[in-house]
Amino acid sequence: MTKNAKHPAPEARAKVKTMDELQALADDARKKGLKIVLAHGVYDLVHMGHVRHLEAARREGDVLFITITADHQVNKGPGRPIFSENLRAEMLAALEYVDWVGISEAPSAEAVLNVIKPDVYVKGADYENPDDDVTGNIDKEREVVEKHGGRVVFTKDISFSSSELINKYLDVYDRPFRDYLDSHREAGTAEKINGLIESVKDLRVLLVGDAIIDEYQYVQAMGKSPKENMIVTRSLEGEIFAGGVFAAANHVADFCQEVEILTVLGNDDSREDFVRQSLKPNVTLSTLYRDDAPTTRKCRFIDEGYMRKLFEVYYFDDTPPEPALEADITRAVADKAGDYDLVITHDFGHGMMTAPSIAALSENSRFLAVNTQTNSANLGYNLITKYQKADFV
Repeated sequence: MTKNAKHPAPEARAKVKTMDELQALADDARKKGLKIVLAHGVYDLVHMGHVRHLEAARREGDVLFITITADHQVNKGPGRPIFSENLRAEMLAALEYVDWVGISEAPSAEAVLNVIKPDVYVKGADYENPDDDVTGNIDKEREVVEKHGGRVVFTKDISFSSSELINKYLDVYDRPFRDYLDSHREAGTAEKINGLIESVKDLRVLLVGDAIIDEYQYVQAMGKSPKENMIVTRSLEGEIFAGGVFAAANHVADFCQEVEILTVLGNDDSREDFVRQSLKPNVTLSTLYRDDAPTTRKCRFIDEGYMRKLFEVYYFDDTPPEPALEADITRAVADKAGDYDLVITHDFGHGMMTAPSIAALSENSRFLAVNTQTNSANLGYNLITKYQKADFV
């Protein structure tokens, strides 16, 4: 039983705290020798299964903390969560046996566990077998709990799925979309997609194409310059990403275990260290270098208030490579292409892909997928017709 049950419970909203406040409350409870219990989840639609689960959790200790996943981290499909994080938190706080509630901005419970350091972390029986945990997080969560001297307890009462109840009884989607989803569910589309994803994981993939650094500078419009016909802006913040063939390789690496990139970097401001740090662990980078040119960088200036692009600046040299470099590119393509199950070329028209290297791709690739892009630097010139052969366009 709780050691302060005789005191009146605060109003529901007063029980909802920030993570910093929860940490202070947990530290205070620990100093008083109280046993801390934590439950974590989305709690989008609170039902009888949740009630029984939290009642059982309360019996495990003296103080019951509940943390919920913030709206932007909920990954349960379109339209979810149905109820906002504030409403979900207030609903749980209204339960008399819940002491404190918080909203976690993290995607999983690990961050919360490191903050609260519960003596008991309570999960439903459907998480007891790690193989049944679709999130794959229960083992990581157990490690964090035990690191702080706690233990994981699985409740054994009745259970329901909020997602199943919502999908079955609440009209989250309009009828045409609901019929569309039902038709795919009956056809086993999800299983087919999962099967296709599983079938490509062992493919060895080579990506060949232009190196691009994508930069975004967010600005605030201040007004027109009194001296010039231009808008004056205030710099706010910036972001930088490995784009072009690098971004494509990182996407492929989510599905395939072995990925290699063949590209050209500029010796003048190569950004190679940044690129290597941006690549996923299963992506290998093979580079050739171009003298007297930078690695292509595209900088967009964006009005942060309306998220509209104002203008863009290219830092690049799209002239054809020198004959010696062109020969090196062609030789590297010919040497590598035949060793891979799939070759993908990302041709942004910035100088790397010339007729000899394209011919080497076509002649040596077992399966060649081609993506050519028309952009402001090559409008009307960088066409798919450059490629005489492709298995997928």
